[in-house]
Amino acid sequence: MDEDVSNTEPDASSAFEVTRRTVVETGTTALLLTALPRAAFAVGPLSDKEPPPPPVKVELQINGRSHSLTLDPRTSLLDALREHLALTGSKKGCDHGQCGACTVLIEGRRTNSCLTLAVMHDGQSITTIEGLALGDNLHPMQAAFVEHDGFQCGYCTSGQICSAIGMLAESRQGMPSYETEDLAHPAAELTDAEIRERMSGNICRCAAYPNIVAAIKQAAGMPT
Repeated sequence: MDEDVSNTEPDASSAFEVTRRTVVETGTTALLLTALPRAAFAVGPLSDKEPPPPPVKVELQINGRSHSLTLDPRTSLLDALREHLALTGSKKGCDHGQCGACTVLIEGRRTNSCLTLAVMHDGQSITTIEGLALGDNLHPMQAAFVEHDGFQCGYCTSGQICSAIGMLAESRQGMPSYETEDLAHPAAELTDAEIRERMSGNICRCAAYPNIVAAIKQAAGMPT
């Protein structure tokens, strides 16, 4: 009697299903084998956690005033400003250096304060949005943003203004951007495209970019 092989040979769909499952299982195993040792090395055994580092003293020169703080050395400059000094004008947006809402000026250079540690700037001059105006007199960049409605919700505005001030200083110093055509020229022409490129690290989710560009051009003394 002929042997019934109908239940011994898988059909094409079953063969594909087994192959796909094998690929997925193999890939997952490979990922775990490569990722877990690194994670274990980075974190260490749960039973052998190291104690937090001892606090350190830091002297921050912010907006012309000296502030003596005792901080966990892992404290970001942004958290030192907001949580320890109540300078909340610098906003915590992404906390990953991608949105620019936390931009401040350190020794005149624009910096994402969420990406740098407070202890790294002991004794350095730091300017936040709170330190730009002189009493009731707004900084020219602040006044230009108001005049041109360079904001809507306002969450990114402090970072936009600080970044714009730093950007104009960089331009005057002859620092080029990816948009700069003539690298031999001492200062790039601040076209709309040039300004947009130089400000690309600051995101406005309300999309007030045309007004921001106009405000920057006014503050730079250019026709808008």
